[in-house]
Amino acid sequence: MLKVYDMHRSTDLLNTTLSNGSAHDSDLTPSVDILVIVLKAVAMTIIMGAAIVGNSLVIISVKKFEKLRGRVTNYFIVSLAFADIIVAILVMPFNASQEITGKWLFGRTMCDIFNANDVLFSTASILHLCCISVDRYIAINYPLQYDSKMTKRCACAMILATWIASGLISYIPIHAQFYTTNEHYKMLEQNPDSCTFHVNKIYAVVSSSVSFWIPCTIMIFVYFRIFITARRQEKHIRSTSFHSYKYIENGNLDSLLPVSTKSGKVSERTRLKREHKAAKTLGVVMGAFIMCFLPFFSWYLTTTLCAENCPYPPLLGSILFWIGYFNSCLNPIIYAYYNLEFRAAFKRLLHMRNSNGSCPSSFSARNGSDGENNKAKYIAVKKESTFTNV
Repeated sequence: MLKVYDMHRSTDLLNTTLSNGSAHDSDLTPSVDILVIVLKAVAMTIIMGAAIVGNSLVIISVKKFEKLRGRVTNYFIVSLAFADIIVAILVMPFNASQEITGKWLFGRTMCDIFNANDVLFSTASILHLCCISVDRYIAINYPLQYDSKMTKRCACAMILATWIASGLISYIPIHAQFYTTNEHYKMLEQNPDSCTFHVNKIYAVVSSSVSFWIPCTIMIFVYFRIFITARRQEKHIRSTSFHSYKYIENGNLDSLLPVSTKSGKVSERTRLKREHKAAKTLGVVMGAFIMCFLPFFSWYLTTTLCAENCPYPPLLGSILFWIGYFNSCLNPIIYAYYNLEFRAAFKRLLHMRNSNGSCPSSFSARNGSDGENNKAKYIAVKKESTFTNV
């Protein structure tokens, strides 16, 4: 994530308090200061652990279960989960160390690597969400062309472009020192225990646009179009289901449609329902993304552009920063709650069985008699002929 605040801040006061027995600018006692450190450490550890475990479950689920592995959308989800895991492993611990100790402990070179990794993987995470929204847009608005448009090769090309764009906005400007001012660079050279990330105005505008404002605008526009199309399709499905139901009531089940046409209609409706549920999940993911990152990037751009004219409490930067990190552990929770396939996969991986000891139905072995298959088809037709919400 993009940083612009000084890490030498409240914890400097804490060190003075603990060593001298008094805080010059604070009424907090040393015991309260220690409690604050402990609470911060616990909260940061929980966020890091949840991000690693949750996103690992996502990757393992897609790798292990063919039903998940066969969906092109999950290529983006796996790459997103990988980015979030790396944030939790290579970025969050270094930031947490600064938050707790009040200084940088890893040297000048590691400071640049840390800053570059922070921007790289946080940007990649956001751009992946943008790719997922585009994928869902094509699936909902161009269902007949989806398989030809969104191929595995196309998905891999989009993922590669996402990582390249993230690398261009992070490693090159940071290691070439394009991102900052000469004064700040000299300050870092003279203070190896400081790892501030003070950016110039040009980099602030460009980086925030690539990392957040442009992807966010695309996602909002795309999801609005998805919502409009999904509502229109939902009304069509309800209307079709109503007429089919009345026709069946009059005893015309066998002559309603040719067998192949009937099965095709059922398959199409089932697919649309699945796509609509995926779109709803995307909406929740987008909402969480905006809530976590909008405050940070608004603050980041504002404080950089107006500089000394926009003073802010140092604690504000720290809070906004970790709210952004918190997004890395939210996506697996959202998948588990809203996506039945991922929920079933997570349960199976965690050795959670149904009450009868069987595996979750979404991943049961495809065996059984023809009668069982026909029964399943009958149930599917019956469900499609009733009034259901998408």
